[in-house]
Amino acid sequence: MARIDLNADLGEGFGVWRLGDDDAMLDIVTSANVACGFHAGDPSGLLRVCRSAADRGVRIGAQVSYRDLAGFGRRFIDVAGEDLLADVIYQIGALQALAQAAGSVVSYVKPHGALYNTIVNNHEQAAAVAEAVDSVDAALPVLGMTGSAFFEEAERLGLRTVAEAFADRAYRPDGSLVSRREPNAVLHDPRTIAQRVVRMVSDGQVTAIDGTTIPISLKSICVHGDSPGAVDIARTVRAELEAAGVELGAFC
Repeated sequence: MARIDLNADLGEGFGVWRLGDDDAMLDIVTSANVACGFHAGDPSGLLRVCRSAADRGVRIGAQVSYRDLAGFGRRFIDVAGEDLLADVIYQIGALQALAQAAGSVVSYVKPHGALYNTIVNNHEQAAAVAEAVDSVDAALPVLGMTGSAFFEEAERLGLRTVAEAFADRAYRPDGSLVSRREPNAVLHDPRTIAQRVVRMVSDGQVTAIDGTTIPISLKSICVHGDSPGAVDIARTVRAELEAAGVELGAFC
């Protein structure tokens, strides 16, 4: 039987502003990519999400990002490697303290948004993120894209790399994600998304935006918690995977 992790980006509210339904998503996913305060999230909200994840046995991951609250971490920042190294160490450490206070631990690290996409090809920033994880805890796996500069740098340091795919994002023929600035970059129909995910897991394939079939490697599937209808999408994806005989479970 195939086994797959289902993850979502959570803890992305700030103050009185709430984004997504964290508690509902935590009833569905097996891993939670929890914001660390740089692109979203405030301490009390992040502690609340960590407690909810701990209560449900959901793994907590540190979702590190550029320092970009105004842009939700989705804008490229030409930050020096040494500064990015310190920023990522800081974010992991903050979430580790909150997770510990909630009775859990940070089990992995996943970059967010523009940082995630940048370190697919940018070796300087990829090396900074990988070095930050290694400096904090070399046993922490990193979640990201197969074939990326980030994975190359992480593997060079001996970090465990875990390949993920995106349930609700369109792919280019080269396996990269279609920019959110382009039409049809984000998918919205729960049944279509769920059937696509089953094919990813069972056949290792996905249809790119130009209609071609491309191979895809994955140990974890991401459903964005801030997408419209995210809870319905995640619930449908989980149901379709289970109906196909796929076991849902955290990768760590």
